Amino acid sequence: DNMTVVTVSASALTDAAALGELLPPRCRLHGDPVLTVSIAYLRNIGWLAGRGYNIVSVDFLIVFDGEDGPLTGKFTPVLWENLADPIVTGREELGFSKLYAQIPEPIILGNAYRASASWEGFRFFELEASDLAEAPPKTAAPALDGAFHYRFVPRVGAQGEADAEYMAFIPGANGGPGANGVTQRLAGNGVFRFLPARWEDVPLQYPIINALADLPLREFRGASVALSTATGSIGGGLGGARPVK
Repeated sequence: DNMTVVTVSASALTDAAALGELLPPRCRLHGDPVLTVSIAYLRNIGWLAGRGYNIVSVDFLIVFDGEDGPLTGKFTPVLWENLADPIVTGREELGFSKLYAQIPEPIILGNAYRASASWEGFRFFELEASDLAEAPPKTAAPALDGAFHYRFVPRVGAQGEADAEYMAFIPGANGGPGANGVTQRLAGNGVFRFLPARWEDVPLQYPIINALADLPLREFRGASVALSTATGSIGGGLGGARPVK
């Protein structure tokens, strides 16, 4: 494995009550209601025989009140990828909430990156990181226990009922792919937006896109571009995902 990753991220302060609508059962917000959206461009992945794919990830911090006590971590209500293989394996084996989207390469103009995602030609997400300059490694984040996804597998022939429903937890995995091997980091200003969609635009995903588009973005809190390398298990041990009750 000789994976390289370019990750473009931006964050914004939103409304706590509105963000709370996206919480799974027994979860509450942790700290300020800050929404972070990242696009990661992965290349030279060993398990894909040197191929790569792109990821759009939506994250915010939560506390999960489990049976064995509270756990803190980054919660990802949804992420998009542009290749079927990681979508299927990630949903089946890791319990991640993955969907498909077209995620083109970023447009780089001087010290700015522009990135986007679309479905069958309908652009539903845009991100711009500008005024980028060399920055030191990211300061230490608050101590977190891990990362969360909410796994819901529908029961065949019983719409709305679950074959499986629980929180998938990855201990210690608070960064994205390549987060532990950053070789260069840029920081600057950033903005992003989800564009409202109609049923005609994205028939199966429009409620998800609109739930994110409805979140008020009250204050953007900067952007970053991280260049990194990673060896071994992708994402720093995501194979350690397990259910928590």
